[in-house]
Amino acid sequence: MSNQNNEEFLVQVKNCRQSYPKDNNSDLIVLDDVNLNLKSGEIVGLLGRSGSGKSTLLRIISGLLPPTSGEVLWKGKQLSGPAPGIAMVFQSFALFPWLTVQDNVQLGLEAKGTPRKQQEELAEDAIDLIGLGGYEKAYPKELSGGMRQRVGLARALVVHPDLLLMDEPFSALDVLTAENLRTDLIKLWVEKKLPVQSILIVTHSIEEAVLMCDRLLIFSSNPGKVVHELNVTFPHPRNREDPAFRQLVDRIYTLMTHREKVPPVPDNPASVKSVAEGFTAIPLLPMNLMTGMAETLMAAPYHGKADLPKLAATLQLELDDLLPIGEALQTLNFADMAEGDITLTDLGKQFVDSEIEDRKSIFRQGVIKNVPLIRAIRNVLDERWNHRASAERFRDELEDTMSPDYARQTLSTIIGWARYAEIFDFDEESDQFFLDEDDKTIR
Repeated sequence: MSNQNNEEFLVQVKNCRQSYPKDNNSDLIVLDDVNLNLKSGEIVGLLGRSGSGKSTLLRIISGLLPPTSGEVLWKGKQLSGPAPGIAMVFQSFALFPWLTVQDNVQLGLEAKGTPRKQQEELAEDAIDLIGLGGYEKAYPKELSGGMRQRVGLARALVVHPDLLLMDEPFSALDVLTAENLRTDLIKLWVEKKLPVQSILIVTHSIEEAVLMCDRLLIFSSNPGKVVHELNVTFPHPRNREDPAFRQLVDRIYTLMTHREKVPPVPDNPASVKSVAEGFTAIPLLPMNLMTGMAETLMAAPYHGKADLPKLAATLQLELDDLLPIGEALQTLNFADMAEGDITLTDLGKQFVDSEIEDRKSIFRQGVIKNVPLIRAIRNVLDERWNHRASAERFRDELEDTMSPDYARQTLSTIIGWARYAEIFDFDEESDQFFLDEDDKTIR
């Protein structure tokens, strides 16, 4: 890509970084060194986990948010504000309930100062194009979710943008409605009826990305950056059951479930200088989801091993729902995820086969060994004469590496896991961790 002339690209993102200042004079880095090029005639998908900065990148490309550093070029010129040739479709429809379908669609044309008669003609064309002819005078409350999203799409298309940005446009819809709208959109694109040159879409669905896109950019998290780029060369319409299609979906699952080996937790608590230094982010999940997944994997038809794409389809789970559960089991050494599969380990099978108290014992050993934050809190509580410690200290240290909201959610997850394993408890009123008499005997 880098050897092509700038004029060939609609968008170039160069060394883009986005960070936000925090109270402790450090920065929370959302995007780091992001580079991408987007040319005319292609649909490009951004795949990644929640919090990887994909939606932030869309706002930067649209000109709504300036990057902390780096630059965005729009048609070869530096972008310094909203670009007139870019339109966006949001997840939440974002329609004005007091306006009719036609009035909602015409909003962008009004902002451009388009003459009234031309507004009406262009709006009617856009409404007909996306299959809502006859609903011009209807109000959003009279429409289904899928129809409201079609109105949002028509509003974006009516200005004939060069680039259409789509931020999880189908995620708020039911499965059948999303499939119908997705199919119609691709049909219009293939038939060259969409008045756009290129589409950039954020999605959490791997199958959706492979069904729609010509090229996929896979994001890592914390901070977000492009770690893989894949071309999708299948002709439209694409067949989900085609072996090559399934192979690519499996490959993407493999890339997105790969993680670096986490170093073992030291036995000597003094060797961990702070919670933040010894902490590896954990999936924010309650115990029942992990237990339910382990039991599902152990039962027929999986018998301990499942193909992740097929498991996701069977359980009707999206990437952001399924992978955190698998990662939590992997963190505890209850399961392994590799090559697009999830496999229960011997320890995971032992956990499923055990009675409640034995399960607690196995889980207790797993979290103490593999979750540094729980280990650190327990060590502090053991050292204190009253076996109590303020949660604020741990919350502050976590905020050195994550947002305040994520730090609070992390501690909430930690509290649930620790209570289940009877490692320590939490007093919400005093905002303190503590050991009760039974917990003091656990090592």
